[in-house]
Amino acid sequence: MSEKSLQDVLDASGDVVEHLRNVRVGAYVYPVVAAEFTNWRNEVEAWRETAVLFDQTHHMDNLYLSGPDALRLISDTAINSVENFPVNKAKQYVPVTPYGHVIGDGILFRIAEEEFVYVGRSPAANWLSFHAETGGYNVEVTVDRRSPSRPMGKAVSRQEWRFQIQGPRAWEVIEKVNGGPLEQLKFFTMSTMNVAGRQVRTLRHGMAGAPGLELWGPYEDYDVVREAILDAGAEFGLELAGARAYSCNTLESGWIPSPLPGIYSGDKLADYRRWLGADSYEANSAIAGSYVPDSIEGYYTTPWELGYGSFIKHDHDFIGADALKQMDPAAQRKKVTLAWDGDDVATIHASMYQKDQLPYKFFDLPNANYGASNFDSVVDESGAVVGLSMFTGYSWNEKRPLSLAIVNPEVEIGDQLKVIWGEPDGGTRKSSAQPHRQYPVGVDVSPVPFSEVVRRTYTDGGWRK
Repeated sequence: MSEKSLQDVLDASGDVVEHLRNVRVGAYVYPVVAAEFTNWRNEVEAWRETAVLFDQTHHMDNLYLSGPDALRLISDTAINSVENFPVNKAKQYVPVTPYGHVIGDGILFRIAEEEFVYVGRSPAANWLSFHAETGGYNVEVTVDRRSPSRPMGKAVSRQEWRFQIQGPRAWEVIEKVNGGPLEQLKFFTMSTMNVAGRQVRTLRHGMAGAPGLELWGPYEDYDVVREAILDAGAEFGLELAGARAYSCNTLESGWIPSPLPGIYSGDKLADYRRWLGADSYEANSAIAGSYVPDSIEGYYTTPWELGYGSFIKHDHDFIGADALKQMDPAAQRKKVTLAWDGDDVATIHASMYQKDQLPYKFFDLPNANYGASNFDSVVDESGAVVGLSMFTGYSWNEKRPLSLAIVNPEVEIGDQLKVIWGEPDGGTRKSSAQPHRQYPVGVDVSPVPFSEVVRRTYTDGGWRK
């Protein structure tokens, strides 16, 4: 961490909302992995039709926790229960602030009785690190930060590589790599398999309704493991997924990966803001979109809004428990998919070719997000804001622009609303926001997950339900 803190940055800014909306960093980058290997359309189609290899080695923090109090630290900071968390299982970890606002989420792996690994974006890793350091826990913490967004040709190294093999033919690839049959364990159960003469750890995962695996091991084995998987997968149509394809797979499955951590206000979080550095994710996390609230709290979310309401278990005392008890679940906004009108998006694209006036905000393909956290106003026919569109892009499999959103409880599936695409007043100073006009895009309120395949076949009982 730097000598200056996040609190120093916020104090100097004078306006937290304006600071975060104008952070020069711009869009969230999926680093190191090539943008495309064939083309992003083929790569997206592969997870629905054949098989795909996701390289997750570089874009997430790895936080290693060990010691007698590691489980207690997790229990004290998670809305989830840890009563049923045996060795060789994984859980989606969701922490909230003392005020009940989501900080982030990620996956926790229980490697051994007193050993865990968190994998995900920085906000939840930072929250765990802070409490491990300041809470009097007997726990050892090692953080392996995500790779640099722009390495500029310099060598990049991680402690571990991490891959996923997914798609309807994934298990054929997996068993060929393993050199024989492999038991299909329950979702989020860990085991091992053989790859190129090495025994690697695995996590049972799944995409497009088919069984798949996440695999990881020492970074020095990256090349040999990757080549072994590619060689085995060639006959099954395995595609390497580049950063462009990977970044939009969440549109079909319904996970909102980038809520703004709700830590920028409140006296109970003052020590945390002073602990976070001026170089932290939280200090440099650009907000993008048309929605501009009166205060930073307008960007905060609750577990119910992101689909994590079922995770809340009051069988343990955790940070934020009392605040969540005071909230009415029925009054919370709910997660939906918004299916964007193709003609409206075509109009946005067409404006690039018209020299007589300012273009509309550029809609990139397949990932249209231009901030670390994204918030576009969802409005009804009167122009009233009834929700927030939070992750936007284009699904080649569905042939439709889509966004993941949280909307007011009274909004129903099938309603027709509009998303205000583009920022007010010509845009902010973010590096990803050139001068532009806004455009009201028609959207159909649709189920989440949007993909019928995912809705019909996922059985893990988590947020996808």
